[in-house]
Amino acid sequence: MSHTIKEKTKLLARVRRIKGQVEAIERALEAELGCADVLMLVASVRGAVNGLTVELMEDHIRNHVVDPAHEPDPERAKGAAELIDVVRTYLK
Repeated sequence: MSHTIKEKTKLLARVRRIKGQVEAIERALEAELGCADVLMLVASVRGAVNGLTVELMEDHIRNHVVDPAHEPDPERAKGAAELIDVVRTYLK
C-alpha cells in the first residue's frame, strides 16, 4: 500500500488548510488589502506547500528508496538520513 494512501486523511487535511490559505489570499485581494498583507498570506501558503512537499518526499524516500531506520547497510542508512535532512533544510 502506498504511503499516500496510508496517510490519506492527514494529507487531505493539510491540503484543505492550504486551500483555506489560498482562499484567504483571494479574499484579501478582493478586499484590496495592502501588498504587505497579501505578501504575508502568500508566504504562509508557500511555507505550507513546502511543508507538504517535505512530508511527501520524506515518506517517498523512506518507503520507496531506503528507510534509514531499517536499512542494514550503515552507509546506505546514513546516506538516506542525510538526504532526508537536506530535503527538510532546503524546503524550510
